[in-house]
Amino acid sequence: MRHASVLLFVFLLACCRGASQQQPASTSITDSAAVYQFKDASRDGIGKLYQGREIAHVMGHLGASWLERPEREREERTDLLLKALSLKPTDVVADIGAGTGFFTFLMAPKVPKGNVLAVDIQPEMIEYLNEGKAKRKVTNVQPVLGTESNPKLAANSIDLAILIDAYHEFSYPREMMGHIASALKPGGRIVLVEYRAEDPNVPIKELHKLSVAQATKEMKAAGLKLIKNDDRLPQQHIMFFGQ
Repeated sequence: MRHASVLLFVFLLACCRGASQQQPASTSITDSAAVYQFKDASRDGIGKLYQGREIAHVMGHLGASWLERPEREREERTDLLLKALSLKPTDVVADIGAGTGFFTFLMAPKVPKGNVLAVDIQPEMIEYLNEGKAKRKVTNVQPVLGTESNPKLAANSIDLAILIDAYHEFSYPREMMGHIASALKPGGRIVLVEYRAEDPNVPIKELHKLSVAQATKEMKAAGLKLIKNDDRLPQQHIMFFGQ
């Protein structure tokens, strides 16, 4: 069953690129040869490189069923991930690349006096989030429509930002991480959850994995440092970064 799920995932990644690969109306001044490089795109990438890494294709909204697959909790052990975050009841959390809200709605009960800002760049995903919010009668989840280069978070507004299998697909990682870092409150944390590139046995396409060394290098460019790497999950890193 796991191998079948992985094959479905690979197919969706190749086919469902969604609106998120569209270029912004204006190009940031940092989007230059000094920050990004370009080459012929590989099968699973967009041909744009950051810190030597080719950026992967985005899973579009047509891949929503993959995010909500019944076996996801068992395969990814999202229960262990939730424990690793050590959320406080008053925390304001930004779920960046929230998709359908699978993890958003797991976090919401853990922050009853706080909020979860469910950020996505696809209007279709925002619809999924609003539908999920209404269905569950959740009041502390706020869907946020961001852009490829800006999550639309207020400065000094969040205690934690979590990016689950999302960062490696950011078309503008330098700009996005700069905005997310600015949104952190003092002592705030950014958590990257990524499939382990160091482990060849993790059955995921290479561009959809990320090593601790590569992540640390890229986060340093946004003024962030590695606080700890938690490897309690079967196939993914839980990397905590702060300022």
